[in-house]
Amino acid sequence: MPEIYFSLAPAEQAELLDTASSRSGRPAHLLEKDVWVVWTLSCLFSSSLADTLTFKGGTSLSKAYKVIDRFSEDIDLTCDIRHLLPDMATTPEGIPPTPSQAAKWTKAIRARLPQWIEGSIVPVIQAALDENGIEASLNIIGQDNDSLLVKYPPLRQGTGYVAPYIRLEFGARSTGEPCEVLPITSDLAPLIPEMVFPQALPRVMKMERTFWEKATAIHVFCRQTKMRGNRFARHWHDILRLAATERIQTALADTSWLGQVVRHKSMFFQEKDQTGAVIDYRKCLSGHLRLVPEGAARDALQADYASMVQEGILLIDAQDFDTVLAQSAELEEEINSRYK
Repeated sequence: MPEIYFSLAPAEQAELLDTASSRSGRPAHLLEKDVWVVWTLSCLFSSSLADTLTFKGGTSLSKAYKVIDRFSEDIDLTCDIRHLLPDMATTPEGIPPTPSQAAKWTKAIRARLPQWIEGSIVPVIQAALDENGIEASLNIIGQDNDSLLVKYPPLRQGTGYVAPYIRLEFGARSTGEPCEVLPITSDLAPLIPEMVFPQALPRVMKMERTFWEKATAIHVFCRQTKMRGNRFARHWHDILRLAATERIQTALADTSWLGQVVRHKSMFFQEKDQTGAVIDYRKCLSGHLRLVPEGAARDALQADYASMVQEGILLIDAQDFDTVLAQSAELEEEINSRYK
C-alpha cells in the first residue's frame, strides 16, 4: 500500500518536499504549507461541523476552483450566522432588517464566535492531531479572538513572508451561501504519485460571490487611500484572473450578484473614506466602482506586490505592477459601463 505523508519521519518528509520542489520548480516551504492547508480543511469538513461551515476567499479560488495562479496560504471560513445566532438570524438571507439590528447581531457574534471556535473547532483539530500523531500547536488569536493558528514545526523555510502556520480566519456575518461542494487535493499529490496526501471535500462559496467580495474590498481601499496591513496586492491578481473566466463574464451581466454583496456589506461592513464620509456601496451598482488606487495607496500597494512576487507566491511569471493596474483600469471601465 502507498505510504501516507504524515506517517513519515520528519527527515523523510523533508526529502520528499525537496524532491517535489525540484520536479516542480516551486519553493519547498510553500509545498509544505499547502499540505497542511488541505489537511486542516479535511479535518473540518469530514467532521460534524461541515454543514455549518463555508470555505471562501483566495485559497478557495486557488484550491477548489483553480482559477488563480498564486499560492494562497490562509483559510477563510464562514460559520453560518443562522447557526451561531439562531435566536436572531431567522431569515433565509441572514441579513438584519436595520442598522441598529446589525449592531446587535455583530455584538452577539463577537461574544459567541470565540466561544464556538474554542468549544467546537479546537477539539476537532486537536483530536485529529492526536489520532494521527501529528505535532502542531493551536492558538486562538486576533483582536476579537476570531482566528485560530495551526502552528506546525517547519521542515523548510522561505523569506519569512509566508509563515509556518495555517491561519483559520472565521466570520459569522453571513450564511456562507451561495456555495457548492468541491474536491481539494494537495499540490504534492501529482508530483509524488506514489504517496498518499490529504484531500478534502468542503462546501465552497461560489466564485461569483467571491469576485464581488474582493472587488468591493478593493473599492474601499481605493476610497480610503491607505493600506491596512500588508498582503493586499493579491486581491488585484485574483479579480483579474477571475474576470478572465467565462463564468465571471456571465455573472457580470447579472446585477443580482453585486446586489447581494452590496446589501450585506451595507449592513455589516460600513467603512469611511479618506474624508470621513461613509462609503456608499450602492454606488458600485450605478457605475462608480473603483479598482485603481492613487498616490500613497498606489505606492504602498506596489511595495506589497513586490514582496508577494519575491516570495514566489505567484505560480506564473509575474506581470509588472503597471500592467496589473492598467488591466484593473480596463476592468473598472468594463464593469462601470455595464452598471451605469
